[in-house]
Amino acid sequence: MKTYFFPDRKDWKALLQRPTFDASSLIQKVQTVLADVKQNGDAAVKKYTQDFDGVNINALEVSEQEINEAATLLSNELKQAIQTAAVNIKLFHSKQIATPETIETMPGIQCWRKSIGIEKVGIYIPGGSAPLFSTVLMLGIPAGIAGCKEIILCSPPNKEGKLHPAIIYAAQLVGITKLYKVGGVQAIAALAYGTETIPQVYKIFGPGNQYVTCAKTLIQQEGIAIDMPAGPSEVCVMADESCNAAFVAADLLSQAEHGADSQVLLVAFSEEMVNKVNDEIEKQLKELSRKEIAVKALANSKAIIVNNIEEAIDLVNEYAAEHLIISCNNAETVAEKIINAGSVFIGNYSPESVGDYASGTNHTLPTNGFAKAYSGVSVDSFVKKITYQKLTQQGLQHIAQTVEVMAAAEGLDAHQKAVRVRSEK
Repeated sequence: MKTYFFPDRKDWKALLQRPTFDASSLIQKVQTVLADVKQNGDAAVKKYTQDFDGVNINALEVSEQEINEAATLLSNELKQAIQTAAVNIKLFHSKQIATPETIETMPGIQCWRKSIGIEKVGIYIPGGSAPLFSTVLMLGIPAGIAGCKEIILCSPPNKEGKLHPAIIYAAQLVGITKLYKVGGVQAIAALAYGTETIPQVYKIFGPGNQYVTCAKTLIQQEGIAIDMPAGPSEVCVMADESCNAAFVAADLLSQAEHGADSQVLLVAFSEEMVNKVNDEIEKQLKELSRKEIAVKALANSKAIIVNNIEEAIDLVNEYAAEHLIISCNNAETVAEKIINAGSVFIGNYSPESVGDYASGTNHTLPTNGFAKAYSGVSVDSFVKKITYQKLTQQGLQHIAQTVEVMAAAEGLDAHQKAVRVRSEK
C-alpha cells in the first residue's frame, strides 16, 4: 500500500478515487450476447456456455438427482455452518417486516401502505474462482421473507457441467424455486428476457464480474430492475493506537483476496501504526492461497494518515466504503457519526468476514461510493410498496374544496370535476 501523509481536504476526492475500468469496450460484446439470447433463447444460452465456460450443457435446469446428491457431498461441519448462518440471517431480516398502519389524515379519509413481494426475482451467484454459496443465503432468505413467489437462481457450471454442491444445498435450505446451470452475460439475459427453460423475472440480484455488471446495467435501461450499481469489493479500516495490527492486516487481506480490482483503504493516525500493519500484511500474505490476487489488489490500495478522529470521520464519510471497520477507542461513538457506508463493523472483535457470512446482516452492499445514496440489500429490496386510500362521503366533503381549488389552479378541469361530480351528489 502506498502511504499518504496528512493530505489537504481539497485533494481528498482525487485521492479516494477507486481503480477505474473502461467498460465501453465491453458494451458491444455484452449487447451482442443479450440480443442473441433474447432472440434465440436456450440455444444461445447453451452456445455461450460452451464458448465462455467450456461446458456443453444439455439440460440447463438442475435435476432432482443433483439436488438430492448435493447434501451428501458436503461435510456435516459445513452443512451445520450454513444452517447456523441461515438462522442468523433469517432472524435479522425477519424484523424488517413492517405491519401496515392505517392513518386517518382527516375524518373519513384513511391512508395506508402495504409491502408486496416482487412476484418473480432472479438471483445470480458467481461460481468461478470462489463459489459464493453465502450469497445464496443473503439473497434467498430476504426474498422468501418478502413473499416473492418465484425465486430463480442462475450460477455457472463447473467443467463437469454441475453447480457446486454448497450452492445447491444453500438454495434448497432457503427455498429457491428453481436452479439453472448458466452463468455470465447469458444468465443475466435469460433472466431478463426469459427462454424456453428459464423464466423471465422482474428484478435481478447478485454480484458478478465486469461482464455481468455491464449486462445488469444494460438490461436496467430496458426496464428490468436490478439490486444496485455494483463494482469491485472494498473495505476501509479506521485504526488508532488501540487497534491490533494483526487484526487490521487480516481484515485488509480478507478483502484484497476477493479480486485484483478490489481496493482496501487504511485510515490511521501515525506512520508507526501503518508500518506495523504493513509488517503484519507481509507475514500473513505468505499463508494465503490467493496471495497473487491479494498482492495485485494491494497495489491499488492506500494508507492515509490524518491529524485526528474528526478528520478521519470526514474522510471515511467522503469515501463511502462498502465495508467500514472502526478499530478505534470509543468505536461506538465514532460509528454514530458515520453517514456514508454500506455496513459498519464496530470494534476490534468485529471482522468484516463475520458480516460476509453469518452475523445476520446482508453482505450485498453498494460499492464505488454508491453508499452515499444506496442501501445494502434487505427485505425492502424484494418488495414494492403500494399506497391505498379510502374515503367516506364525509371524508370527500372534508377535502373536496381543497382538491378543487388546487386542480383549478393547475388548469386540470377534469381533476376538479372528478371531485365536484361526487360532492354535488
